[in-house]
Amino acid sequence: MNNFRVIGHRALTLTQDVGLLIIAISTIIAVGFEIASMVAARTVTLADLLLLFIYLEVFAMIAIYLNSGKLPVRMPLYIAMVALARYMILDMKNLDSWKMLAIAGATLLIAITVLIIWYGHNRYPYQEKDGG
Repeated sequence: MNNFRVIGHRALTLTQDVGLLIIAISTIIAVGFEIASMVAARTVTLADLLLLFIYLEVFAMIAIYLNSGKLPVRMPLYIAMVALARYMILDMKNLDSWKMLAIAGATLLIAITVLIIWYGHNRYPYQEKDGG
């Protein structure tokens, strides 16, 4: 039974690594398309920069996971905040007041969540267990 557990753990780890590789390759391709789009348009907009920042955060999230084996919950929240800001910037002319307030409220809620997680992590750190 213990042998089955080891094989299962290795299979899941391999699946995670393949998934991360697919995400990394897809992100590289998306960055290439975005850069090609900026070169073709001969301009760089704030929306382009924010999108590249989102891609950079995805790379950072992959690197942190590969280095530590842990995925910080705050990373996707940072990506969500940048994505909401980008959405607001891109579609500002088409947003009515209520939608803009909703996006701002969602961003504030995510920021408060990040603050709570940061506080909890610093005030109540995880206890390291022997053997992983």
